[in-house]
Formats: sequence, C-alpha cells, structure tokens
Amino acid sequence: MVQKAERVRAPQISGRTGTGRLGKPVGNVTRGTTNPNRMRRVDRWLTGPQAPRLRNAADPLVVDLGYGATPATAVELYERLSAVRQDVRVVGIEIEPERVSAAAPLERPGLAFRVGGFELPVPGRPVLVRAFNVLRQYEEADVPGIWRMVQDRLSADGLFIDGTCDEIGRRVTWVALDRERPLSLSMSVRFGSFDLPSDVAERLPKALIHRNVPGEPVHALMQAMDRAWLESAPLASFGTRQRWQAMCRSLRDAGWPVQDGPSRWRLGELTVDWDAVAPLDRP
Repeated sequence: MVQKAERVRAPQISGRTGTGRLGKPVGNVTRGTTNPNRMRRVDRWLTGPQAPRLRNAADPLVVDLGYGATPATAVELYERLSAVRQDVRVVGIEIEPERVSAAAPLERPGLAFRVGGFELPVPGRPVLVRAFNVLRQYEEADVPGIWRMVQDRLSADGLFIDGTCDEIGRRVTWVALDRERPLSLSMSVRFGSFDLPSDVAERLPKALIHRNVPGEPVHALMQAMDRAWLESAPLASFGTRQRWQAMCRSLRDAGWPVQDGPSRWRLGELTVDWDAVAPLDRP
C-alpha cells in the first residue's frame, strides 16, 4: 500500500538557499516503479530540439529528480546526454536513502546519486532537470509551488521537464518550463499503442490531467487531435506515421500553435505552446 503523499505548498518551500540545501529533503517517497528505456521519448527530445541548451551551458549539470527504485533511467540519461556533451554531469536524486545506496555502485565520472527532493541538493544550477512520474502523486494545488521551487534552482537558460508516462514508455507527455514560466506541452506516442490520439490524456502531467473536461483548453486540444486524426483516415494505407504527420499539419493549419515540424512529428511527437493548453484559472 502506498502512503498518501503529504501536501507540498508554496509557503512550505520558502527559505531556500542558492545551493539548494534545506536540510530535510522536500517531498514524499514515490512508488518508485520504473523500467529500462522508459524515458527514451523524452530523452530523444532532450538530445534533439533541446540539445543546444546542453551544448551551450557554462556548467553542463543535469538532474534526474526522483529516478525511482532502480537507477536505470538515470544511467540511460547520462549515456544519452554524453553523446551531446562528453563532460555532462548527471546527478540522480531520490528522497529514499536506500535507493541511493543501491545506485552507488553505478557511479562513475559524470554520474552520481544523492539523497534529496525538490530542493535539488546539488552545487551549482542545473541546465536540465527531468522529473518523471513524480508530481502525479501530489495534489494539483501543490504543482505551482513545486514548479516554482525547481525553477528557482535552474541556470539562466535551464529547463525543467515535468512529465508522465506509462509503464514502458509508449505514451508520454511532459511540460517544459524555464526559470520564468511554462513553455510547452509535448506528447509522444508509439504508433500502434492507441486507437485515438486522445488516449494519451490518461498520461497528462498533474497540472493538466484533471483538466481534460469540456471547457478547458487541453480538452479542446484532445478533441481537435481526434478530429484531425479521423479526417486523415484515408492516409492510413500509407502507415500510421503518415497519418500522424497529417494530423499535426491539420492542427497547425487550424491555428493551434504547433512547434517543430515533420522531423519531430514522424517520431510520434507533438508539441504545442503552453498558452494554448494552460488551465483557465492558472497561468
């Protein structure tokens, strides 16, 4: 049985320091469920459109926040980012000390593991922070405060990725935030893993998953995706990849602020501006 998470509100996370050290870690122990290669889709985005952030960083510090019961995805993140920048430093952070002790034998130059939480107990300011399947176990009302805490620890050009995925990484979504605000919502799916594109809604990040209801922008996007998908049915004979790309083009033509282009769409990826999906009662 998983213990109900304690609330994490913005007033509770004040008083942070420039080093990110607050003493007791901020957050709750997660279920820890993870699988090798589960984060491949978001990592492919980090080493693709976001690679310049890492290449140009004065300090190539990256944090994998809440990597889970096993460190497989943190190790994979290090190996994938090393292809972009050889001197990258990845720190896996877990609030459960036993998980950190179990990961310690895998440490190597450029890869380390530390006990901590949202305060990010690392020296310096990370250029990338990846937190997957972590915030989903908190209350929606806690999300803005948690976001703000992590954002305050980023480098000037840093990016915080708050995402959710299924058990083996077939349906993945994430919100990307810089130091000031949320920037985008991305979705990435394995072709053949869905009937309608809106099936990905069950893996929306905590900030949006309860907003997939009529009247909310993210619900409008899900409906628009399904309509464009159905209208692209004649392309099914050419393959799901072609149909997905046609859906993305239709969304862009209809006025949705779709980012990137065919080189990303063909991977089963779709990214839109945050302003197009932000909850009506929050920025």
